[in-house]
Amino acid sequence: MQKIWVAPMRKAYADLHLCPNLRDLEKTSQMISEASRLGYRLIGVTFPPNFADEEIQRLRNVSREAKIDLASRVDLKPRTPSELIHNLRKLRRRFEIIAVLCESKSVARQAAKDRRIDLLNFPSLDFRKRFFDKAEAELASNSLASLEIDMKPLLTLEGPARIKLLSNLRREKEIAQSFHVPIVISSGISDKALMRKPKELAALASLFDLDESSALEAVSKNPLTIVKRNREKLSSKFVAPGIRIIRRGKDCE
Repeated sequence: MQKIWVAPMRKAYADLHLCPNLRDLEKTSQMISEASRLGYRLIGVTFPPNFADEEIQRLRNVSREAKIDLASRVDLKPRTPSELIHNLRKLRRRFEIIAVLCESKSVARQAAKDRRIDLLNFPSLDFRKRFFDKAEAELASNSLASLEIDMKPLLTLEGPARIKLLSNLRREKEIAQSFHVPIVISSGISDKALMRKPKELAALASLFDLDESSALEAVSKNPLTIVKRNREKLSSKFVAPGIRIIRRGKDCE
């Protein structure tokens, strides 16, 4: 019998952290189109907390025309754990991705243990303010949070600052893998000129010793899982994990 060769399914890629200037619709549309051209299937666009739902839908329509999926994202930058909790109550059901920019240890700890948080992001280049340690990872391993690593600094920094950042990222990568905390690689960029193909973005992770398989998962499986999970939760049919409402019509008993 002749064997039939089946082509492997094409891997789907995602960049969950695009930060366009939303006041400039033309440049924002250009970034969306460029992401599609580079091979991404899904992008996360960062919106201000008070951004109108109608404007978010407008960009979804732009993305649909560019043949790419758009997930709404908000970056929370709370000063205290109580402020974080307050913001989550208001925003969790408005956005598909919730990221916390952790700039204090107390906020980082609260974010790591809160199951409403998707991404832990440590934007500071000061190693004393990068709070992803073993205690943080242990908390995150018991919630749903992933460690997000933006590639923008690796594209823009030079010299000692870049070397120091890479040292921190190697340490954080080792801790995340030790505690089975998913890693998400994002761009974190606001400039079309810095956009890279998914595999090029993943290749940058080799600079902090992330192996090829894990790096590719960090731009495909891991970010896509977050969006899929949250869209299910935001669905009107969602009751609890594994439980959904099934409507059969007026005559169902």
